[in-house]
Amino acid sequence: MLRVKLLQAGAVAPTVAHPGEDLGYDLYAAEPLVIPSGAMGQIKTGIAVEIFGPAGEPMGAVVRDRSSMALRRLVVTAGVIDAGYRGELKILMENFGPQEARINAGDKIANLLPYPVLTGAVEVTAELGASVRKDGGFGSSGK
Repeated sequence: MLRVKLLQAGAVAPTVAHPGEDLGYDLYAAEPLVIPSGAMGQIKTGIAVEIFGPAGEPMGAVVRDRSSMALRRLVVTAGVIDAGYRGELKILMENFGPQEARINAGDKIANLLPYPVLTGAVEVTAELGASVRKDGGFGSSGK
């Protein structure tokens, strides 16, 4: 369940275009903004959210690019919403395109993907369990 508080006139609650099929909620710009080429912009949504899972457990969310925005080379550059955050969702977006990007109030700007809170206790240890991969990093699985 997604609970939404509208923080300003004209703010739009998140929507799901294809219920039962879409992974996330569409987020909307609350105000117009121009992001120059090569620059970053902070887009206000005018909303605050509270997310619960199927059993009523609190959930966080991840904010990701919309494919239509990525096609314009507008990329979300921050995107973790902690379960306890109750402030306005603001979308940080970088314009990698060659021209300025105009965002209008009411435009769909990003996807909000609910995510379970999986953090737990941290245990500091001298040894970690064995694995086949060991410490193989970049490129360790081949080309």
